[in-house]
Amino acid sequence: MPGVGILGFLAFAVIFIATNVIKILKEYEKGVIFTLGRVGRKASGPGLIILIPIIQQMRKVDMRTLVHDVPTQDVISQDNVSVKVNAVIYYRVVDAVRAIVQVENYMAATSQLAQTTLRSVLGKHDLDEMLQERDKLNKDIQEILDTQTEAWGIKVSNVEIKHVDVDQTMIRAIAKQAEAERERRSKIILAEGEQQAAAKLAEAAEILATSGGAMELRYLNSLQEIAGDRTNTIVFPFSMEQVSKAMRGGF
Repeated sequence: MPGVGILGFLAFAVIFIATNVIKILKEYEKGVIFTLGRVGRKASGPGLIILIPIIQQMRKVDMRTLVHDVPTQDVISQDNVSVKVNAVIYYRVVDAVRAIVQVENYMAATSQLAQTTLRSVLGKHDLDEMLQERDKLNKDIQEILDTQTEAWGIKVSNVEIKHVDVDQTMIRAIAKQAEAERERRSKIILAEGEQQAAAKLAEAAEILATSGGAMELRYLNSLQEIAGDRTNTIVFPFSMEQVSKAMRGGF
């Protein structure tokens, strides 16, 4: 029986040492060690870490790039359109000590900050900007998050807006607006074409009015075009000036 007690004690000692004294950190992990409640300047690891029981405790920190989905947020754009937006952020811990000491839960804190920043930034833009300028908005959000999480030892490397969902009634209104805009542009282009054509006709009229030879040539070309038509009627065009001369006997 005494031998069984000794074996039990040894087994307990081995388990205690394995769980509280010897720690093995993977290549992507760092260990923040607290000695009597005080933390060292630098994190330890990776590899084998030996801790002093009761006196030292260690917190593991994953140093890899983490991917976090930002839950769908209700955003009201600057032009009063209600949309639902979600995004994804990529970040990693660059200072394990600050990530443990400066904030209670750096993952939760980064998530909450990403949600509020997403609503704040997108709320300053119109719906068209949300749909057409995502790269710029992604960069703005990333820079704000990176600045605010620096004190936590966090580096936000990228932000991507995934979806901007608009209500169906608003989609129909946007479609009508786009159709009206296309019709407006079509009318403007047509009016500009008529304006240019009128300007060219006025320019041609001035040239013909100042050059008798050009007028006669144009007159003959018109007669040739009329003669080429398959019709029994031939119309000879006369200007009002020629008609007046003819009536006065001067034609």
